[in-house]
Amino acid sequence: MALTDATRPTDIALLTDLYEITMAQAMWESGKLSEDGCFTVFYRDHPFGSAFAVMCGTSELPALVENVVFTEEDIDYLRSLTAPGGGALFKSGFLDYLRDFRAHVDIDAVPDGELVFPREPMARVIGPALECQLLETALLNTIGFQTLVATKTARVVEAAKGRPVAEFGLRRAQGPDGGMAVARASYIAGCASTSNVLAGRRYGIPVFGTHAHSWVMSFPTELEAFRAFARSMPKNCTLLVDTYDVREGVENAIIVAHEMEERGEALAAIRIDSGDLAKLSGYVRARFDEEGLGYVKISVSNDLDEYTIQSLLDQGAPIDSFGVGTKLATCYDQPALGGVYKLAARRDPGDSAWTPVLKLSEQPYKRTIPGVQRLRRYMDEAGCPVCDMIYDEAYLEGADDARGTTLVAVDDAALVTSVRGLASRELLEPVVRAGRGVGPRESLEAARERCSSAIASLDPAHKRFLYPQTYVVGMESGLARVRDELVRERMATTTSALPWKAPKR
Repeated sequence: MALTDATRPTDIALLTDLYEITMAQAMWESGKLSEDGCFTVFYRDHPFGSAFAVMCGTSELPALVENVVFTEEDIDYLRSLTAPGGGALFKSGFLDYLRDFRAHVDIDAVPDGELVFPREPMARVIGPALECQLLETALLNTIGFQTLVATKTARVVEAAKGRPVAEFGLRRAQGPDGGMAVARASYIAGCASTSNVLAGRRYGIPVFGTHAHSWVMSFPTELEAFRAFARSMPKNCTLLVDTYDVREGVENAIIVAHEMEERGEALAAIRIDSGDLAKLSGYVRARFDEEGLGYVKISVSNDLDEYTIQSLLDQGAPIDSFGVGTKLATCYDQPALGGVYKLAARRDPGDSAWTPVLKLSEQPYKRTIPGVQRLRRYMDEAGCPVCDMIYDEAYLEGADDARGTTLVAVDDAALVTSVRGLASRELLEPVVRAGRGVGPRESLEAARERCSSAIASLDPAHKRFLYPQTYVVGMESGLARVRDELVRERMATTTSALPWKAPKR
């Protein structure tokens, strides 16, 4: 991951927004060191117009938490900061506290590769409120970007209809760390390989690459370039045929393919990186087939995304694989997931019960969900997910034989659903306990398989690119009641709930 793959993992402590540390000092000075908090991570709106997102970054959270350590260099830097009003920004006693800081939080999260939906908890952080607060920025950074990339990749892979997709985005990614995160997340979500050699070594992802236009341009003729590459890489020979003219390039590739056959070798594929990919791929396929080279595959690239891939295949383009770079690595049409980290419950020292809290906001859709939230997914008889329930065990409603089986949709209080009798499973799994990772780190292959299975089981109505059907996410009726009561109570005690009037002049 971007954070813990850094040269110095302990830099994570300062990879945060300044207000996290200023709040930490205020909590330290206000006697709140023993106050517990329960924070949830979620997103509000559908990324890319999709009805779902692919959770990614979970297995990297233990390393993140374990490496939040303030070094002497960090302490010296914080001591050097001055407040806008003059004087030192941080007190010496607080800096002494940070010198010995270690996180002791518990984190439960949805596993890598699982599907998640708006408003529901992707992760839940419980522990001393100060510690939870210091983790906010790095945690959001880790989960938010990788989830965004994984979601984009899942859409691209879905559009490719089983054809391999190679991730080619490193040179266009948002910095070296971004390139590493892209390679990891895109592989979990279905990419067959990456061009990123460092990611291949670090994560065990298959790597792929052959030659660029510059290779062809460095020879007097294209044919000489193709022959030289075929001699050097007979077992990895994909020829890029559009440096000058695709039709001429294909004829040169045909010559080289026949020469390779005479040596007992085989041209693997050609790649087209420009032009009308549907028309050109059809021409190329026809020429290879005429020459008895039906085994030679056709790969295409050139600013592809899920929409262009879908269009190419809808046109019947005989394409065997895709190289997707810029628009995947940069999440071209949506720059951020919009992840949110909010306090959902607090607990005073010595108390065993939690007090639910929420954020109201002047924008109703920004109202948060209170409580120590859990997340349960319900499936139909075929094992396909039908809805998710956010619940707090402290507020379950209903008779004993139907306790906690009524769901109130988060975005539509009139939509009330009974989930009684449906099979279900819990989605938030233990990741960190008392500041240490739980169990061995999960492999990328396990997360990749989970993602493939999750997407395959999702109703096609939720997977279409245009106007997908909204997946139902709701609160258990008891939690919905608690939320409504908190909203009414808060609005009754704040003047901001009254109609606003401009002051007289």
